[in-house]
Amino acid sequence: MTVQHEAPKQGAGEALEVWIDQDLCTGDGICAQYAPEVFELDIDGLAYVKSADDELLQDTGATTPVPLPLLQDVVDSAKECPGDCIHVRRVSDRVEVYGPDAE
Repeated sequence: MTVQHEAPKQGAGEALEVWIDQDLCTGDGICAQYAPEVFELDIDGLAYVKSADDELLQDTGATTPVPLPLLQDVVDSAKECPGDCIHVRRVSDRVEVYGPDAE
């Protein structure tokens, strides 16, 4: 029996970005466990995305690029998030491909 992972919904190499809706964040930290390079809990107990140079982005709606090697970890974070607050969208047209508003 072969285990197949879910194929990404975007075209190969298409740029994706991720953001967190802090109003829905439950502070469980599952995202930071799956992808600590992308997510981090702040002292307020909520999760935020980080920039490519590891800076915590605390502005409302702040986005960060999803590095291709971390795509599955970011997708798993969005799927497992109890607050349904992680949104992954294409940069080109801003259509959500993973998360609560994904088509």
